Amino acid sequence: MSGKKILATNKKARHDYFIDEVFECGIELKGTEVKSIRQGRINLKEGYASVDNSEVFLKQVHISPYEQGNRYNVDPLRTRKLLLHKAEIRKLIGATTIKGYSLVPMSMYLKNGRVKVELGLAKGKKLYDKRQDLAKKDAMRRIERESKDRY
Repeated sequence: MSGKKILATNKKARHDYFIDEVFECGIELKGTEVKSIRQGRINLKEGYASVDNSEVFLKQVHISPYEQGNRYNVDPLRTRKLLLHKAEIRKLIGATTIKGYSLVPMSMYLKNGRVKVELGLAKGKKLYDKRQDLAKKDAMRRIERESKDRY
């Protein structure tokens, strides 16, 4: 199996943050979690990542328990380790120590049969930034609509 199948996206991330850089990383999962993710039973909205002891961990991401998993199911909100190269981890450590930067999961997808997480290096938006973005989107929609009406 090749290609990329998107399982979940965090639409709120681009709304609430300026994304400076995006990293693709693997994730350490249990068997029943993989089955549940393949069914699309995952929520990235409240999730974030942090660097502890030169390792990156994904926190507050809800993966619903697999129905047929019975005793093999694990805590839906458990902390999961992300798999990155050492150079990438060093870069993230440097960036997160700078004031205002955080790590936000952007999406989760299957790539060549493996679950991958797209992690964004993000800086928080202020309310007026969000208003400016909405105004730009509205203006672009209006321009598109008017250009369609002309032809």
